[in-house]
Amino acid sequence: MWARTFNQRLASWNQLRTLCHDADLETALNNINTWWFSAPWQPYHLHWDDRPDWPDPWQLLSDNVFCDVARGLGIMYTISMLERADMADAVMVLSNLGDNLVLVADGKYILNWDQETILNTTPKIVAVQQLTQQQIK
Repeated sequence: MWARTFNQRLASWNQLRTLCHDADLETALNNINTWWFSAPWQPYHLHWDDRPDWPDPWQLLSDNVFCDVARGLGIMYTISMLERADMADAVMVLSNLGDNLVLVADGKYILNWDQETILNTTPKIVAVQQLTQQQIK
């Protein structure tokens, strides 16, 4: 269940990062993906053309409005704050299929695609636009 207040969301997000810090890669990515998929979804909140104005992680949690782009951005913020070497190549992409995805381990893991799975079982993703961890930092 998604936390109702900002303070509860912030505490829950902190617990997620703590849980994922030492977990194996697949478990950590599954936990991150599942947590962000529990956020209340709303279409068309953020757009790639407005990237300079995207919220920081705390504003994102405060706004509490999550389209596919916002959810992907939250996933990227979470991964970036973990500072794990095995997630260092994570990138958020707008794919050629119109999906807003987070790719990890050279595309082996795809987050923000489906709540239940993170494994890449789809054709090769072509990035139309992308956001790297270096750009976030």
